[in-house]
Formats: sequence, C-alpha cells, structure tokens
Amino acid sequence: MQQDVEFGVLQIVDIALKAISPAVNDPTTAINCIDQLSRILIRAAAQEPPDPHYYDPPAVLRLTLPWIGFEGLLDSAFEQIRLYAKADMAVSLRLLRALAISAASTPLPDLRAGMVERGRRIVTGCEERLGEHELRPMRTRTGNAGRIAAAAGGMKN
Repeated sequence: MQQDVEFGVLQIVDIALKAISPAVNDPTTAINCIDQLSRILIRAAAQEPPDPHYYDPPAVLRLTLPWIGFEGLLDSAFEQIRLYAKADMAVSLRLLRALAISAASTPLPDLRAGMVERGRRIVTGCEERLGEHELRPMRTRTGNAGRIAAAAGGMKN
C-alpha cells in the first residue's frame, strides 16, 4: 500500500461503502474510514508528487509511471462515499469535516478551492434526501471551510 496509495484508499472506501449500505447500516465504521482517509490525504497533500519519468543512464528515458495526483486521490477517497451517503447526515458531516481539515492543512490555494467545491457538492447531494433541519449544520460547515480557504489565501467568498 505504500507503493500504491490509491489501492489502500480504495480498500478503505470499500469498507465505508459496505458500512453505509442498507444491509449493514453501520455509520460509525464509515465515519472511522473517513477519518483514516483524511489522515492519508493530509499526508499526501504535504508531499511532492514523485517524478513520473525514470532515466538510465542519464538522459535516456526508460520508464514513465503516471501519478494519480492529489485531485485524483481526493476523488478516489471521497466521491463514492459522497454519492452513497446522501441520506446519512452523520457520514456527510464527517466528509465535510475531513475536507475542511484537509483544506486547512495544505498550502496550495487550488487544492483548497477544490476541496471547498467538493464540500458544496456534498451538501447539494444531501438536499435531495434530507430536510432543512438536517442541512443547516452541513451548510454551516461548508461555509466554515470556505472561510478557512479564504483566510489561507485560497479563494474569495
């Protein structure tokens, strides 16, 4: 899993998806998975992506390995969970929290802005299945994430 971070992320996502399925209905496990994914994303955001080109001898390209990049890893980590958790307020709130924490931990404005946009998509998806009372804390959390990004220089609200 250290050589292929996305593989490990997808395994955790599979556990989360099974946990929020109607047959299992275990949001606590899904929330724990989201916390683990958040930790992975924070570490990934702090690292420079590896060089995809390998040379031997110098100046002779021998191998090119495409890197998923942070945006791709972010999508792999949260996109499926977002789609399946539209009716689960606790899981959706934890997704928003994970995005806010990840956004606050990265110095890159484009990454922060992308995370805020993903938070807005979470709330928009939940609007299909949840009432106004449940949506209020989600909107508050999304607004807070936008302010964090703006305060860090990531975007203007």
